[in-house]
Amino acid sequence: MHKLRIIAGKFKNKKILAPKLDTTRSSKNFLRESFFNIMQAEVVNSNFIELFAGSGSMGIEAISRGAKKAIFFEKNKTVFDVLKNNIKSLEIENYEAYNGDSFDIFFDKIKNLNTKTILYIDPPFDIRDGMSDIYDKMLGLISSIDNSFIESIVIEHSSGASFSEDIGCFEYVKTKKYGKSSLSFFVIYREPL
Repeated sequence: MHKLRIIAGKFKNKKILAPKLDTTRSSKNFLRESFFNIMQAEVVNSNFIELFAGSGSMGIEAISRGAKKAIFFEKNKTVFDVLKNNIKSLEIENYEAYNGDSFDIFFDKIKNLNTKTILYIDPPFDIRDGMSDIYDKMLGLISSIDNSFIESIVIEHSSGASFSEDIGCFEYVKTKKYGKSSLSFFVIYREPL
């Protein structure tokens, strides 16, 4: 295992464990920093959902920077134990963490959200063995979201994939590339007044 540094906020410079690279792929520091530079105002006082959470680096960074609550979904039991250890080591109280297939449990766990929410999705890259349909599954999940409190969705994905069209009730805003990884931003579509 290696360690990741929290970049800013109340946990600045604290370190968390990251699982082995063959198990999961942690968001790079410069990508995390860029995301929070873009989304900082939206993160404060919001719920922050991290799908395919891994070590929980994005959700923990969000809590550090003023998010109201972090909600983590991680399928791999070994990785989930690392995530729980990271939460415990920082004594985070405002969180929920779920071990199971995100696609199966996501809607049941978010149905009672009633506060502005950001959904951050970081699935395994589609080039990984057995993951060729991961983006199709993810797009299907996003298309099914009807919870109006989810205001923003950000997808971390391989730069070879593109998501430049609206998905369900979410409107495409932009994609930012960072080498082999990219972030695509979506916001909930609102009818003009």
